Amino acid sequence: MMNWGYYNMMGVPFGGWGGGLLMILWWGLIIAVVVGLTRWMLGQQGNSQRGGSAALDILKERYAKGEISKQEFEDKKKDIL
Repeated sequence: MMNWGYYNMMGVPFGGWGGGLLMILWWGLIIAVVVGLTRWMLGQQGNSQRGGSAALDILKERYAKGEISKQEFEDKKKDIL
């Protein structure tokens, strides 16, 4: 006898479409993880290359606050660049 409800004879919801839906969700999750890891790794690489810029910003901020003198600022700036 055929079962016309939401489950087929194997107990899979929606007549087998549930398995296909789960497979699509599974591959979507795997693709999202790969894309996320790739973006994170590229972002980390970009941050290390821009580290001089961030250090220079901190140095400028310290100079603006008066924590270091102009001579110290110039010396440290040469070291960063």
